[in-house]
Amino acid sequence: MLENRRSLTFGTSTLDPAIRLVDRAKEIELAHETIKSHTNTKLELILKQIRYLQKEAESIIDQASMDAELHAIKCNFEKQVEQPYHLYVKEDGKKYFSFVSPAEWGNNPPHEYLGTYVMKGDRSFKRVDEDAQEIEI
Repeated sequence: MLENRRSLTFGTSTLDPAIRLVDRAKEIELAHETIKSHTNTKLELILKQIRYLQKEAESIIDQASMDAELHAIKCNFEKQVEQPYHLYVKEDGKKYFSFVSPAEWGNNPPHEYLGTYVMKGDRSFKRVDEDAQEIEI
């Protein structure tokens, strides 16, 4: 008895239905279309995942760059976790952190206010004000 009867192009018994060449061609064409469709769908999903990962990588790099710049800014005190620091820039372009907020200056600080940041436990910074301008890295 033949073990792999399904791959034959002809019946192995008189009771088997006749397999016509046209039917076999349609079956192969359908298989190719199905495989192509499944492959394209899977590849499109992978492409979406790659794009998402690229955006995540860019976000991580941007955050790391900003954190590095913020750590390099002049600070006359030791930074503590969860302590808000107010970032200002002098006329000469030098940035510095201060404990004094713009509100404590009567909304008239001596230098341009760039934003308020909090250092998190992993030593990264999180911006905690929404209306201030972005710092340029």
